[in-house]
Amino acid sequence: MNVSKTAAIYKDIQQTICSTLEKADGTGKFSLDVWEKEIGSGLTRVMQNGSIIEKAGVNFSHVTGDFNENMAHLLGEKASKFEATGISSILHSGNPFVPTIHMNVRHFELDNGSSWFGGGIDLTPMYVNPEEARWFHQTLKDICDKYDTSLYPVWKNWADDYFYIEHRHETRGIGGIFFDRVAVNSNSDYEKMLSLTTDLAHAYPVIYAELMKNNGHRSFTEAEKHWQKIRRGRYVEFNLIYDRGTKFGLESDGNTESILVSLPAEVEWVYQHQPAPESAEAKTLELLKKGIEWIS
Repeated sequence: MNVSKTAAIYKDIQQTICSTLEKADGTGKFSLDVWEKEIGSGLTRVMQNGSIIEKAGVNFSHVTGDFNENMAHLLGEKASKFEATGISSILHSGNPFVPTIHMNVRHFELDNGSSWFGGGIDLTPMYVNPEEARWFHQTLKDICDKYDTSLYPVWKNWADDYFYIEHRHETRGIGGIFFDRVAVNSNSDYEKMLSLTTDLAHAYPVIYAELMKNNGHRSFTEAEKHWQKIRRGRYVEFNLIYDRGTKFGLESDGNTESILVSLPAEVEWVYQHQPAPESAEAKTLELLKKGIEWIS
C-alpha cells in the first residue's frame, strides 16, 4: 500500500505550509500538538492571534482502523480495514478583507483494493473582489492544466456543487476546485495524483501569503467586522452540517479538537439579517452563486 509513502511526503509539506504562513504573518507562530490514538497519529499545528491570521489550523494525520458501518454508509463501500492520510487546513484572518481559505489533500485505501485521492482548495471572501477571484481561479487552473486540461472545469463545477449551503441557497464562497474518489488503479495513477496534490498543497500558503500582503493591513469598521462574523456563521453551518471530512473524522474516532479546529474564533448569527440594498455586503451576496465563470 502506498499510503505510508504519501504520509511521509504530506508530513513534510505540513511543515513547509506553517513556515511560509509564519513568515507572511510576521509575528504569529504555530504551536504543535502531537496526538496518538488507537487508529493512528497526527500533528495538529495551530496559530492564534497573529498579526493578520486570527486562527489557523494545519492538520496532518495518518490513520488505520476498522471500516465500520457508518463509514461504509458515508463512502458507499464494503471493506474491513482502511488506511488514510491527509493534510487539512483552514485559515481565518482577523481582517474582514482577507478571505478565509481551506485546503485539503488526502489519500485513502481500503482492504478491498480501492485506493483514491481527494482534495481541493476553496476561498471564502467576506467581500468578493472579482479581480482576486479571477487570479485565484487562474492559479488553480494553471496547476490542474499541468496534468490534464480537462480537470479544472470539472473540479471547479464540483466545488460549486459541494461548497453549497442548500438551506441558505448560497455558496460558501467563490469556490475553487474540489475532487474526490479519484481512483488509483496503477502506479502511474498514483504518481500523477501524488504530484498533483503536493503541487496544490505547496501552492496553498503562497496563495494566502499574497492575499495577506494585499489586504492584511487594510483598515475596517465595526460594521465590516460584524459582517465578517455573520459570514463566518455560514462557514460553521456548512462545516457542521455538510462537510464530509468533519463527518468522517468524527465517525472514525479521530482527534476531535483537530477536526473542529477549522471553526473560527468569533461568529455571530443575526435573525433575518439583510444587508442594505446596493451595499458592498449585498453585492457580495449576489456573487455567492453556482456557475460563475471567473476566468474565460
